Amino acid sequence: MRILVVGSGGREHALVWRLRRSKSVQEVFCAPGNGGIERDARCFSVAAQDQEGLLALIRHRSIDCVVVGPEAPLAEGLVDRLQAEAVPVLGPRRDAARLEASKVFSKQFMQRHHVPTGAFHVCSRPEEAFALLDSREVHFPLVVKADGLAAGKGVIIARDRAEARQAVRRIMIEREFGASGEQLLMEEFLAGVEASYIVFTDGNTILPAVASRDHKAAYDNDQGPNTGGMGAYSTDNILGPEQEKNVIETVIRPVIEGMNQEGTPFQGILYAGLMLTDQGPRVLEFNVRMGDPEGQVILPRLESDFGELCEAVCTSRLADYKVSWSTGSAVCVVLASGGYPGAYQKGKAITGLDLAEEDPRVAVFHSGTRRDGDRLLTDGGRVLGVTALADDLRTAVGSAYEAVSKIHFDGMHYRKDIAAKGLA
Repeated sequence: MRILVVGSGGREHALVWRLRRSKSVQEVFCAPGNGGIERDARCFSVAAQDQEGLLALIRHRSIDCVVVGPEAPLAEGLVDRLQAEAVPVLGPRRDAARLEASKVFSKQFMQRHHVPTGAFHVCSRPEEAFALLDSREVHFPLVVKADGLAAGKGVIIARDRAEARQAVRRIMIEREFGASGEQLLMEEFLAGVEASYIVFTDGNTILPAVASRDHKAAYDNDQGPNTGGMGAYSTDNILGPEQEKNVIETVIRPVIEGMNQEGTPFQGILYAGLMLTDQGPRVLEFNVRMGDPEGQVILPRLESDFGELCEAVCTSRLADYKVSWSTGSAVCVVLASGGYPGAYQKGKAITGLDLAEEDPRVAVFHSGTRRDGDRLLTDGGRVLGVTALADDLRTAVGSAYEAVSKIHFDGMHYRKDIAAKGLA
């Protein structure tokens, strides 16, 4: 097979990296790619949102299957466009992608199909939100969310009324997250331990991946603003067998069946962000693609042929696919530009990658990099994801941070407590 991966981040590098190791895959392409993906795939400077440009590339390169990495082109209907031209593509159509593209739609969908989640209110005007905050209907801490896509940053946990009012101003008046602030959600704050649960589905068969845990806050001990993700780990004890069965039966299956009932079948990768509470798992959010950085710890644990898995999803033959996952552990530490998730500078020289990857257990996935001749430069907020795979979590953590210590660029910052909860 000849497979095209759409996107330019760390998740897409992990997808390319795994596909390149699949016996069923003859060649891997990526559009637009980045400075690291260039090592593992033929990259073309076609933007992920350029539907006609991607279609021309697919025809010119005789692509057999397309894997869409990021959420924005899914929300904009890239899958609809490609399927209209009979191109096999892994990802949901626009209507199904609303599970991520609109948090309001997602919450209301969960309500209709009895998927366990926190209580919520929808606000369409700032005055409505301020009035709700002045009532007795909300309690603190409170979660305030922009409705649309915000690169993982449109979620604010308000400890009191003043912080909640400021969150409303940022989202709906100052439009810090752009058009995503046309509506907002006020949600019940759920206490517990977070987990990321990802499945592949062709709309009927559900094939779970190994569970993982993301670290969204910018700084150690879950301090600071939310980011797109500062690291992740995957090990077998994140969800026990009974917990996993419960998640499939109360969360995943009702979503797949509900999508079918509403005439918007879901095909692709479904990601449930969960809070494991004393009352059982509750859904924080849904994503409709592989997680980032969760993909950088899930895909290294996949032992079966990833190209065949992608083809099985695209052609609705997932029931025939046999999956195998390693019993080890994987840890990913994200190296970010100084100032991220706020303003940051680009163009900083990166050194030490060759030393970091001398360890065969380590893979460095590029998120925001570009090449300038022989130099590799920073080109984004999240720059690199340093992943280590080992037989146990403690060894994986040690290997990841040992590799991190060999890499340098001006302003580099990262969390030093990735997987600490798992070790505890």
